[in-house]
Amino acid sequence: MSGKSAAKSIHFAADLPQLQNLIKRDPISYKDEFLKQWQYFHNLMQTFQLQPSKYNERLDEMISFLAQVGHCYKDEVVDMPGQLCDILKNHSTVLDRTMRMTLVKALIMLRNKELISATQVLQLFFKLLRCEDKLLRKTIYQYVVADIKNINSKHKNAKLNSALQTYMFSMLQENNAVTVKTALDIMVELYKRNIWNDAKTVNVITTACFSKITKVMVAAMKFFLGKDELEEKDDSDSDDDGPKKSVKELTLGHRVGKKTKKRKKKLDRALLAINKHKKKKTAPEAFNFSALHLIFDPQDFSEKLFRQLEKTTERFEVKLLMIDLISRLIGIHKLILLNFYPFMKRFLQPHQREVTHLLLYLAQGSHEVVPPDAMDEVLMTIANNFIAERNSSEVMAVGLNAVREICSRCPLAMSEDLLRDLVQYKLHRDKAVMMAARSLVQLFRKTNPDLLHRKDRGRPTEARQELKILKYGELDAKTHVPGAEVIPEKEDKQKEASEAQEEWESCSDEDDSDGEWVDVHHSSDEEIAETEKKETPAETEEKLKLAEEISATRIMTDDDFKIINAKQISKDIKSASAARARKRKFQESSLAENNSELPRLGDIEMVHKKKAHDKESRLATVVAGREGREKFAHGPQKMNPFASTTNKEKNKKKAFTMVKHKIRRRKVKRSFKEKQVSLRNSLLKRSRNARK
Repeated sequence: MSGKSAAKSIHFAADLPQLQNLIKRDPISYKDEFLKQWQYFHNLMQTFQLQPSKYNERLDEMISFLAQVGHCYKDEVVDMPGQLCDILKNHSTVLDRTMRMTLVKALIMLRNKELISATQVLQLFFKLLRCEDKLLRKTIYQYVVADIKNINSKHKNAKLNSALQTYMFSMLQENNAVTVKTALDIMVELYKRNIWNDAKTVNVITTACFSKITKVMVAAMKFFLGKDELEEKDDSDSDDDGPKKSVKELTLGHRVGKKTKKRKKKLDRALLAINKHKKKKTAPEAFNFSALHLIFDPQDFSEKLFRQLEKTTERFEVKLLMIDLISRLIGIHKLILLNFYPFMKRFLQPHQREVTHLLLYLAQGSHEVVPPDAMDEVLMTIANNFIAERNSSEVMAVGLNAVREICSRCPLAMSEDLLRDLVQYKLHRDKAVMMAARSLVQLFRKTNPDLLHRKDRGRPTEARQELKILKYGELDAKTHVPGAEVIPEKEDKQKEASEAQEEWESCSDEDDSDGEWVDVHHSSDEEIAETEKKETPAETEEKLKLAEEISATRIMTDDDFKIINAKQISKDIKSASAARARKRKFQESSLAENNSELPRLGDIEMVHKKKAHDKESRLATVVAGREGREKFAHGPQKMNPFASTTNKEKNKKKAFTMVKHKIRRRKVKRSFKEKQVSLRNSLLKRSRNARK
């Protein structure tokens, strides 16, 4: 007791951390000391209300102290959260930065100790986002995300989430750019963390795509496109970072200057840095498909976006984002937006900025429900502007690749005359154009071979016999899993293999003294015999019934689907006629269809062209060719390879600037013998001229 009484005798007003420690250990014993500090806090608050813009160090310490020990005396401090909230509501813009941050941290601490409700704190913090304090906004952003995550950690609090989402929707309608941007960032972060991943959150974010604030509009569109936000830099930062040189400029500068090891190492480091930067930029994009699927009315949303695109005066990069989002909505939801395609025609020029991206967006916005008349004009524009002999080979290849990607999603857009004209480029002298044209031929061999010339259709296969060319708007509804008839064949082969194994084991145990030959049955003989038989319509109908029966009565496993896929792929290779039946090795990965919802930019920019050798690669091939040919070297060989060279040989390896003065000196000062030789030559020349 003596120690406790001695501790009480300390002047706690000057040492609040010690009193805080003692109260947390024994709240009951130090209640009187706390009440004294509580009364002192009220006096400080009355003084502070007279001059709220002035910093009060004593009040700052007292607020932190009461927030730390408030949970020990809940009944006494029941009014404290309301007082702090009133100060922040009434004087948030005039408060000192340090005092305002202290009040915010005190409320966070009281919220963690459940002395104030989450709705009250979060709504107050959203109003504080209007303050011009970057550190305060960052603190509020991190706390709001963490608090909502903790609230929904065990189970979803639907009532609180709905109230907060409604409040954030009202915030997105405000004109304050900072408030709206922070509220949007919070909703996007909560969606990415799978906390608010419902349709209401997504449709609240859709309203931000029509915001008058460019930053908010761009951030909302990038959320749906799955792209990272661009880092915004001040003018001072951009001035500090000088202009980055390209690979071409670096290599040209190294070629012109003097070759030294130091400059070579510096060039290698610069090229390595550029390659790393390119790898970061070309990282695979993760598209947020789930958010696009949760939009309530994608048709109305895309129409509003398109109207905004037609009227906007934003820079070209923002327009590209709008076009990308509209085309992605059209492709994923199979929308009809006929004005989109004539609008895109104005950008289809080889000299247009980001023209490959624009061609990609056209491919994204094409699907089988789009009327062929609308896409026919687009294909003709691409053919006239890109696929012409006046353009370079890269431009022609990009145009053919774009046509292929559009036709793979909307095959009815291609006309027979245009296709046969484009197919003629399969014999082009440039390999890039040739490969692009051949890929177009391969596409129509699988989708609509009747449009091709007879010589371009290739060999008839089983898959082509089963191919059904659909008209516009026609559906091919399946009543079974295609290829399911091969599952009984697999089971029969497994049984035969197991029986053959048992017979082999039994035969190996018996005595084979008779010396008779055993007729062994090979599965390859069956396969060859099967290919020689031509399938009749009755057999086709029987296979169809078998596939329907298996699909309706059996639960298929992953192994079954692998066998079905392999069989379907083999139909594209196996010839339909018996005379052309061949064995071919193939890879399933190369023939598998691309089932991705969106096309890739690499499919359009894919230009097959052999790169020219650079100096290093040529030297490498020369050095590799010299290996093992030392005995055929020219000139006398040294007996000792490590021996020194003569002065004459050394002069050959010197720079010209080191020996030019010696050459000049030889011309001026000639020896007696050199003078004799030159005199003789001049006399002989003179005598020959006299005879003539």
